[in-house]
Amino acid sequence: MKVVITGGGGFLGSQLALKLIERGTLIGPSGEPEPIEAITLFDAHFPPQIEAMASTEGAAVKLPLLTGDMGDRDAVFSAIDSDDIAVFHLASMVSGECEQRFDDAMRANLDGGRYLLEALRQREGRPRLVFASSVAAFGGEVMPECVSDATKHTPQTTYGMTKVISELMINDYSRKGFLDGRSARLPTIIIRPGKPNAAASSWASGMFREPLNGETCYLPVHRDQCHPVLGYRDVIDSFIALHEADPALIGDDRAFGLPSHRVTVAEALTVMEQVAAEFDILPGMVLDEPNPVVQAIVDTWPTATDGTRAIKLGVPVPKSLKDVVRDFVRDFVVK
Repeated sequence: MKVVITGGGGFLGSQLALKLIERGTLIGPSGEPEPIEAITLFDAHFPPQIEAMASTEGAAVKLPLLTGDMGDRDAVFSAIDSDDIAVFHLASMVSGECEQRFDDAMRANLDGGRYLLEALRQREGRPRLVFASSVAAFGGEVMPECVSDATKHTPQTTYGMTKVISELMINDYSRKGFLDGRSARLPTIIIRPGKPNAAASSWASGMFREPLNGETCYLPVHRDQCHPVLGYRDVIDSFIALHEADPALIGDDRAFGLPSHRVTVAEALTVMEQVAAEFDILPGMVLDEPNPVVQAIVDTWPTATDGTRAIKLGVPVPKSLKDVVRDFVRDFVVK
């Protein structure tokens, strides 16, 4: 079978590809495990490390790179060129960008998502789709501190609005029998390597990443800010678990909030310092640099998630925060 990962040039997309290569099979349209023959990474651009990964000769699983824009209908349709296919839809403009570039957000996140659903609708059978949604689907005065799958959707950002609409489209396309969709409502995923990005939650990785690399971290939010976070290995395992879940157990609401850790910035920094000591790392400084724009966006988000329903479906219970930081150090810091 073929797998397509939109946003395949990003961190989570590339990590998911590596995990699927290691795994070797997925449940196919037949309802049985099928060998993965190729994983197409679809994205607007690919960093050198992804290009190097894709050019490995003699690999058991082909890893073609397809450069394209989610807002380009023809490009999206060209990626969905097989009936024996599974799709992980991770591509998205991030929160900060969406607030600044509304038209682009609508084109990439909404139009692109619909193009993908329409492309899958043209295939035979009911291809499985896993969509990366977000806790930004919630917000406003009615939002409780801990959100669950039963919490009302009242997003207060353009990014969150596009995620909610995509969830609803996936529910309806699945109800119609066009595809078999599942949405994973993500908390903030940590710890992303590389440089900070335009996401309003970028600081949640930066407060670990920069100090552990001996660099200065500039905090845009206050230190008692509470936030739901989940490790990158756990979210990859969650994507796969949702894909593999028995359709008979999913029900009519196909969006699942993932479990997370509810931590303050101060608590997270304490864990970072403890792990740094374990690995004999002298961490860089963490300086407060309040950013009212970022703080205002973060203030609209929930501070905890209830992932009970996802766990019952087979999504893993999250690792401890300390283990998440240890994984990052072993994978991206210690050479």
